[in-house]
Amino acid sequence: MNYELLEQDIQFLPGVGPNRKKMLSQELGIETFGDLLQYYPYKHVDRSRLYSIRELTGDMPFVQVKGHILSFETFKMSARKERVVAHFTDGSGKVMDLTWFNGGKYAKQSYKIGTEYIIFGRPNVFNGRINVTHPDIDAADKLELSTMGMQPYYNTTEKMKKSGLNSRCVERFIKTLLDVIKEPLPETLPDFITNRLHLMSRDEALRKIHYPQNSSELEKARVRLKFEELFYVQLNILRYASDHRRKYRGYIFSKVGDCFNSFYHDHLPFQLTEAQKRVIREIRKDTGSGRQMNRLLQGDVGSGKTLVALMSMLIALDNGYQACIMAPTEILAEQHLQTIQDFLHGMDIRVELLTGIVKGKKRQEVLEGLQDGRVQILVGTHAVIEDTVQFANLGMVVVDEQHRFGVAQRAKLWSKNTNPPHVLVMTATPIPRTLAMTLYGDLDVSVIDELPPGRKPVVTTHVLDRSMPSLYDGLRKQINQGRQVYIVFPLIEESEKIDLKNLEDGFEVLRQVFPEFRLSKVHGKMKPKDKEEEMQRFVKGETQMLVATTVIEVGVNVPNASVMVILEAQRFGLSQLHQLRGRVGRGADQSYCILVTNPQLSEDTRKRIDIMCETNDGFRIAEADLKLRGPGDLEGTQQSGMAFDLKIADIARDGQLVQMARNEAQMIIEDDPACVSNKYLMLWNRLRQLRKTNVNWAAIS
Repeated sequence: MNYELLEQDIQFLPGVGPNRKKMLSQELGIETFGDLLQYYPYKHVDRSRLYSIRELTGDMPFVQVKGHILSFETFKMSARKERVVAHFTDGSGKVMDLTWFNGGKYAKQSYKIGTEYIIFGRPNVFNGRINVTHPDIDAADKLELSTMGMQPYYNTTEKMKKSGLNSRCVERFIKTLLDVIKEPLPETLPDFITNRLHLMSRDEALRKIHYPQNSSELEKARVRLKFEELFYVQLNILRYASDHRRKYRGYIFSKVGDCFNSFYHDHLPFQLTEAQKRVIREIRKDTGSGRQMNRLLQGDVGSGKTLVALMSMLIALDNGYQACIMAPTEILAEQHLQTIQDFLHGMDIRVELLTGIVKGKKRQEVLEGLQDGRVQILVGTHAVIEDTVQFANLGMVVVDEQHRFGVAQRAKLWSKNTNPPHVLVMTATPIPRTLAMTLYGDLDVSVIDELPPGRKPVVTTHVLDRSMPSLYDGLRKQINQGRQVYIVFPLIEESEKIDLKNLEDGFEVLRQVFPEFRLSKVHGKMKPKDKEEEMQRFVKGETQMLVATTVIEVGVNVPNASVMVILEAQRFGLSQLHQLRGRVGRGADQSYCILVTNPQLSEDTRKRIDIMCETNDGFRIAEADLKLRGPGDLEGTQQSGMAFDLKIADIARDGQLVQMARNEAQMIIEDDPACVSNKYLMLWNRLRQLRKTNVNWAAIS
């Protein structure tokens, strides 16, 4: 069978037509036969067995019963609403009820008294009798039980359900499609992979994922389809990275000279940790190897990444190159400038800032200094990648907070010199290994996994909202000792109006509770200039308390702030809570993070809060977050990482398959780095095909 059938427009599938096509396309993105085939069920229910009414209890999952309707009854619920009940028997003398709150009129017209039906639904007990609400009903002679096996269930939207396009309807389309596809579906993995890994064929997997006979068939189909999905993602990333290495030479930093040595011996404010030394050695090796460095530096908040980045930039200076560090916001860029100037105090190195606020004559000076090489280190925001910014000889770029900065921007940096500069990407969002392999597969990963000496871990506690008065007393004590406090309110788009009102009201309450202190207020809806001003007042210590939404997540450094209070903490994700906590504990004082919630917490939320109180280890937290929430929501991945939409694999739970797919892809790229060998022709063709789809595969790398 050729691929053309799968590319057919979905409206030509019997039963679909233009109206339903429009709905499928708008709501689920299904345009073709192939899209429908890859719209996988989220669960299956065993339909191979019939129950008798006397076996049923109110706590069973879905069941089916064969029998007939004895009579219908209608109950008025309001002027316009009625409840329709059918009394149903399986001939054993036992009777159960079928209830419709909507569509009862239709049920009365459609189902005949005395005709044999098979009803399917979830039983519960109402008025002492077994009752099934809104059951599925099929004529008994139409349904062949043995072939039903496990029935698939598909996610559909509210809009679809309203127009009658429910899970059963999607299932019927898929059944029709599988009947239309007579020939086996083409294979997309070569024998040497499927045989060695004992994977089901693609044709069998795509049929069994919808209609398995039992749970072990379902599992095998899942493994095959998940592996394939992850394998092509990995193959694409590794192909890209190998291509890049072959195409671009890296500048060779052959020596460590005066800048680095005099800084290391005379200006280093404290001893480097072993982890910092290890990472500097890795960077040193990369930049001396002749290939361009693309390295991801992960380290928890406060682990000393900026110092490592600075020392790497000094190696570039020693070899006659310029360096540049880019931050996602102006306030962060200014903080980097301050930190770097403090570190380099007394050394003859010209460091300049370039952001939106650097204008006129000053901007001109900076741009000229970059062009003639007098500016050795540039600190900036995205303004740095604009075409007007030209360097004399840029050799090293540090990018802070990767997830705000996608691949396309990284590629722009490469045009800043004849060869691309070395790139070091820093992130304080620890990323579990399986995710890092998928999101940043083209980057080598370094980890700083110890805190500098003298940093005390933040103490995290969970407080219920009814104990606010004693919490206020604690805050007053801290401020009277000269410390500063953050108070964070949640802000979520869906409930933005209410959240902003809560922040405004909360701010007023706090002003009344603490009349003796000065407070700042910051939220995302403020003008950037006002926000900047309020932040600066807090940074300078003019205000003691900063009341804010999560705009303070990224990188604000106020060593004097020792308490972080997070209100309605149940509404934040784990990574977010961890990022927020990282804003305190930057000075020598003991710092505290207080999570305030109401008493009614779900199981998952309780787990999140407990993990936060137990550990400060960002990697443990990221692993837990990945398991609890899945990768789609992980901090930042939505902005730039997951350009590919995983239909069935789940990076959080399929770690072993990610690793397996990675290993297979690695072996193939090593064997055929130019991607031309006939042996792997099937793979390269398939990858080309996938790259043509609407998914932006180019952005994955």
